[in-house]
Amino acid sequence: MTAEISISLGPPPARLEALTKRIRLLVAATITYNVIEAVVAITAGTIASSTALIGFGLDSIIEVSSAAAVAWQFSASDHATRDAREQRTLRIIAMSFFALAAFVSVDAVRALAGTGEAERSIPGIVIAALSLAIMPFLSAAQRKAGRELGSASAVADSKQTLLCTYLSAVLLAGLVLNATLGWSWADPIAALVIAAIAVKEGRDAWQGKGCCAIPAATVPAQRQETDACGCRPGCDCCN
Repeated sequence: MTAEISISLGPPPARLEALTKRIRLLVAATITYNVIEAVVAITAGTIASSTALIGFGLDSIIEVSSAAAVAWQFSASDHATRDAREQRTLRIIAMSFFALAAFVSVDAVRALAGTGEAERSIPGIVIAALSLAIMPFLSAAQRKAGRELGSASAVADSKQTLLCTYLSAVLLAGLVLNATLGWSWADPIAALVIAAIAVKEGRDAWQGKGCCAIPAATVPAQRQETDACGCRPGCDCCN
């Protein structure tokens, strides 16, 4: 009888606890910033009749709900309970993406149909530029911790934060074009780009893409196939 060679997967308990605390802190920082971002963006968007700016603010609210779901998952004191909450958390994140895409798409189509033209918004430009500078760092830090922990929900939430970076760039371009060249149509076009990205990320979250959660256990070494950075086939946690 051939003995199977086993290897230990996942971080040791002390490292698990450290990563869990790090994710909690990053989630708290994300929630705090996005509450401020949402208030500024929605207020400025309402004043300027900017669909893209309002959509950006709504994304901030949705990102808060996404981060709150991850916070709920990681509020559990033991790793088994956090794993059990993973799928529900991913569903919440996915639905938040879809809700954003639906709202922004409807408002963007209405704007393109001539319901109203967006005015220039200096506060909107400022908040978009600020988010473009801050969000990549929050996303990268949470993604790194989530990948090491093997948490698909933490990685999915980091993608939600990264989406905010993309949205910031798209929004900033639309607002600047409108402010400098008077291209009011750039605003709803930017909003539709935001919606398309949200649908894609929502689908990925629903399917559980982002990272392959691996429990800290022992399994036969010959059955584990990973690439250079530890991802199994079919996973995109290294992307």
